[in-house]
Amino acid sequence: MTKPQSAPTYRPFQIDRTVSVGLLITMVVQMAGGLVWAGSAAARLATLEAKMENNAAISERLARLEGLTSQMAQSVSHIERELIHDE
Repeated sequence: MTKPQSAPTYRPFQIDRTVSVGLLITMVVQMAGGLVWAGSAAARLATLEAKMENNAAISERLARLEGLTSQMAQSVSHIERELIHDE
């Protein structure tokens, strides 16, 4: 006959043969690498955001210049019509 198995006993955390110290060191190094990567990605995003703010200001200036050139073209057209009409 088989013997009944006893309930497992509680043991505090200990490193088992299946979880080696090398595995734990590898996981810590991987985590550190991931944090460094995330930090550099954040820095790259901050740089791109600063460039986009600069581009937004340039876009606004360009839109104003386009409006002014349109008004200038209308003024020149009006002057040409007046000159042709006076002849």
